[in-house]
Amino acid sequence: MTVPLWKKETVSVTFVCSDGTKLKVDAAVGDNLLDVVIDNDVDLDGFGACEGTLACSTCHLVFDKADYDRLPSEPCDEELDMLDLAYGITDTSRLGCQVIVSKDMEGLVVSVPAGVADAREPS
Repeated sequence: MTVPLWKKETVSVTFVCSDGTKLKVDAAVGDNLLDVVIDNDVDLDGFGACEGTLACSTCHLVFDKADYDRLPSEPCDEELDMLDLAYGITDTSRLGCQVIVSKDMEGLVVSVPAGVADAREPS
């Protein structure tokens, strides 16, 4: 008898690149948006350089105001410090490694800034 593997629930997330390219993927509920990019082989140059350790700002994403306001958690002080070093920061910027996918994020659209600033590298 074969036991079916448990499959994680997913929601649709679209990453909009600075050139207008839209990359729609299935994001597993409970994963962070950095893991979503990695698990789906989304080609975003330099994205997630510190592998989610809050040591850079390369997984910087921009949300529209309505989506930002309904995120389940607010940025911690460490995330805010890293965001201060991000390229193209906005009032609705978050680090993808700190945003956990939830069921109510179905259809989420996030923008990927034109450049990355790796806070680990001296300016």
